[in-house]
Amino acid sequence: MILNAILGSLACLSFALLIWQWLAARRFPLHQRAADPSFAPAVTLLKSLKGVDAATEDCLRSWFAQDYAGEVQILFGVASAEDPVCAIVRKLMAEFPKRDAQLVVCPAPIGANAKVSKLAELEKLAKHGIFVVSDADVRVPADFLATAVAPLGVPEIGLVNCFYRLANPSTLAMQWEAVAINADFWSQVLQSQTLKPLDFALGAVMLTRREHVAEIGGFKALADCLADDYQLGNRIARHGHRIVLSPIVVECWDPPMTWASVWKHQLRWARTIRVCQPVPYFFSILSNAGFWALLWLAYTLVRPLDLAQLPSNGSLSDFFPEWWWAVPAFLCFVRILVACNLQYHLTQSVRNLAYFWLVPIKDVLQAAIWLCAFVGNKIEWRGQLFRLRRDGTLVKTG
Repeated sequence: MILNAILGSLACLSFALLIWQWLAARRFPLHQRAADPSFAPAVTLLKSLKGVDAATEDCLRSWFAQDYAGEVQILFGVASAEDPVCAIVRKLMAEFPKRDAQLVVCPAPIGANAKVSKLAELEKLAKHGIFVVSDADVRVPADFLATAVAPLGVPEIGLVNCFYRLANPSTLAMQWEAVAINADFWSQVLQSQTLKPLDFALGAVMLTRREHVAEIGGFKALADCLADDYQLGNRIARHGHRIVLSPIVVECWDPPMTWASVWKHQLRWARTIRVCQPVPYFFSILSNAGFWALLWLAYTLVRPLDLAQLPSNGSLSDFFPEWWWAVPAFLCFVRILVACNLQYHLTQSVRNLAYFWLVPIKDVLQAAIWLCAFVGNKIEWRGQLFRLRRDGTLVKTG
């Protein structure tokens, strides 16, 4: 009975945290537009590129097609002029000749993070006082800049970022990852924001001022960091500047990924968070509502009772009611409903809801990833092997 009480308590605690997470997400004005037509400062987009996939051209075109009143400079950084992405960039530059765009072949990396090395080079060529940093696989709506730049009209705000959704989960493994990104990640960020102001940034798109980047030592200061987005936001916050979330949502378009690829991606992400926020990440297992409910459900169905504790004139049904399994089963059901609701709220689409049955599977796998995050410091990133130091910096090992 002690084990039953422990599992029941953990399941109920995780359920309460799940409801808190859902309420925090529902209160956030997701997808609402709040552009200020009178505030349209000149911006420089810094974009590190490497390789191409089916969505690359559309993602890059979305930046050329911005409906924004201010000046926009677009800087693309590549490691080699032979990279196939160069042809796409040149095509778009010809298609939008009025855009101030430049393709820059960057010198050798200055650190383990090749993306940040390119950003450090592009920083030197930036003309304007507001930087927009975006991942290569991000597609944005036409009014993105007009909406996302608006909070920077408030002087104390030092960085604006936004949520992103996995737009093309084309394999079953990616549908699993879609639950983690489109349901859990963004709502957990909002849940943490109810406890304290944001002190990190989400890397899909970030907007900040040139002086804030200079204040932390420029992008070159992040050249060996794995979680450069986290570190950029964290260091800006430590200098006393606020970080805010824009209600606009962008799309991430990834090439098809296998189960092994998604596992490596999730493990890299987990080990990154564990290094950046070790204590919160350790206790994050308590918020895995599906895992604890399933564990409790399994216990109630198997009923591993100590028969010696039974009353001499009692029966199993007296000691452990037959219907008791319905409680954790109900918690599992609610967990699935909440995940589906959060996915729909972020994506505004019902396409992913057919994979509702992946929610408990994702929670079990997430528990395994949580454990693996603490038993190793090796990661694979962009086809290369690295060792992750305690301070979040990388050492190349292969």
